[in-house]
Amino acid sequence: MAKTNGQNWLRAKGSAGGSKVSFLELFFDLVFVFSISQLSHALAAHYTPLGAAEAALMTFAVWWVWIFTTWVTNWLDPEKMPVRGMLVVLMMLGLLLSASIPEAFGDKGLLFAGAYVAMQVGRSLFTTYAMTRVDRANTLNFVRITAWLVAAGVFWIAGGLLEHEARLIAWVIALAIEYIGPAAGFAVPGLGRSRPSDWDVSGAHMAERCALFVIICLGEAILVSGRTFSELPFSGLTSIVFVTAFIGTVAMWWLYFRFGHGRAARRIEHEETPGSLARQAFTYGHIPILAGIIVHAVAVEFMFSHPHETGNLGIAAAVLGGSGLFLLGNLWFKGATSGQLPLSHLAGLVLLILLAFAAPFIEIYLLGILATLVLIIVAAWEYRSLTGTAAAPTLH
Repeated sequence: MAKTNGQNWLRAKGSAGGSKVSFLELFFDLVFVFSISQLSHALAAHYTPLGAAEAALMTFAVWWVWIFTTWVTNWLDPEKMPVRGMLVVLMMLGLLLSASIPEAFGDKGLLFAGAYVAMQVGRSLFTTYAMTRVDRANTLNFVRITAWLVAAGVFWIAGGLLEHEARLIAWVIALAIEYIGPAAGFAVPGLGRSRPSDWDVSGAHMAERCALFVIICLGEAILVSGRTFSELPFSGLTSIVFVTAFIGTVAMWWLYFRFGHGRAARRIEHEETPGSLARQAFTYGHIPILAGIIVHAVAVEFMFSHPHETGNLGIAAAVLGGSGLFLLGNLWFKGATSGQLPLSHLAGLVLLILLAFAAPFIEIYLLGILATLVLIIVAAWEYRSLTGTAAAPTLH
């Protein structure tokens, strides 16, 4: 049998289907439905400063392994059998990663770290091989990326072998290495560093993939509210909380998809250096969006379980923090892709900060209603300004 040419594993750039999201990519994302669910449950179950730090670290890790795979499938064609095989293997490893999340800082730390490193390094090595006879610039890029991921992998595995705070410190170092990598151009002595012009990505594909991930996260928030509502006795209060949670999730969907997603896809397609914009708007800019939705899902659980509680600053932080992180992420995302910061989102963040001062005196379910109202106000303001019925578009 003839050896498969690496060139046949790449997408046909510029063709009609060159930026199309494949069904296998959607199938791959199902693993991350489980990941997001595990993350929100882990945070709700261990809602302490240390538990929040651990959940944040795992959220960063889950996002990083997903977004790196998205970058790779921007070049590699999932319709090719070798690429399909690689994605299926990543799915299995991702399932192990997700299953280990609740005990990642307990008995399953090495399983979490091993699955993560296998996904990151294995995918990078595969992509390096696929690029070898096709694109020398990107071959060097992925050699550099592999070097950085291997360096981080040492700390991931070491952390899996350590316990308690030592594990957290080792994994923070590992994440820091991986997150600094793109900003540093994956510089490696003797191999140079990546240039923005090397990252010729399909903006339409990147925007659609990230949009689908946001849908996954919003779906988890919907599932939390529906599942919790079904388990509780029916009452007027639980109905109010259920409606509030639903409307808040819909407002998040509106804020992201009504103007941000489509505009980002168009902008990046016409950018001279799409890689730089993709890194800013998608690789980094979507992190607070993801975190905001996860915290929102946790806040919904607290609104159901502690509706009349006042003075609990931790729960209040979740209720206001979910909306705040989501607005902050959209501010970053839309600012990067439009060249201007949306004034509506800045105003929304100010309103949430003001609510934080009043939070100790407001019952949790009422605080949830007010946080949802802030999202609605921001969405209405943005809609009116960008459709020309209120303010000028430059001040949205």
